[in-house]
Amino acid sequence: MYSSRLPRWPLLLFAVVCTVARAGALYTAQVPVGSQADEERVTALRAAMAQVVVKVSGDAAIVAKPEVAKAIATADKYVQQYQYAQEVVTDNGQPQARLNLVAQFDREGIDRLIADASGVTRQPPGESAPPVPEVQSGTYRVWVSGIASAEDYARLIGSLRRNELLRGLQVEQARGDGVQLRLDAASSLPRLLDSLASGPVHVLNAKPPVEGIDALLGMQP
Repeated sequence: MYSSRLPRWPLLLFAVVCTVARAGALYTAQVPVGSQADEERVTALRAAMAQVVVKVSGDAAIVAKPEVAKAIATADKYVQQYQYAQEVVTDNGQPQARLNLVAQFDREGIDRLIADASGVTRQPPGESAPPVPEVQSGTYRVWVSGIASAEDYARLIGSLRRNELLRGLQVEQARGDGVQLRLDAASSLPRLLDSLASGPVHVLNAKPPVEGIDALLGMQP
């Protein structure tokens, strides 16, 4: 039904923003930086850890607690790895490269910090912990229409890369003003579609009668 011919957008921009996205894991955060200087890295790691703590706990006020603020001040003790990555953003209609620090933090350390700050009693050694419900995940194919320009395309891919439920994305084919995306998500399809509501797309049909397509999306004006 859909042709594999690519739309007439700058190929360089297409190559940059179509790479498989890995950011967005629950214990990973991305923070814009001006350079790779040590001082900026220290500040960015603290901001990234604060994002992770809020994301995992679901409580924006938790970072104000003294023990959490103290831990965030030593974010380098919790970080497992970090790297710098560039993304293409639009500024006054012109594509610009922006540098980000992407940091992944120790899951056990973050969980322990949140449990202590929340007053949750951890399981004593030797006792079995209650089973943790398995998070449903899957791979979904969606068709996004209404992409009128390279700026629209950059907005779409940028918003998906920042989605914490996505573990990866890939552009499979394109035609006219639309693209077919493969989304690897750490959630069910309904939850993933709900998470897209705050971005530049809206759901046109969550159960389309199109073979191989799980949802139809449209770009917001």
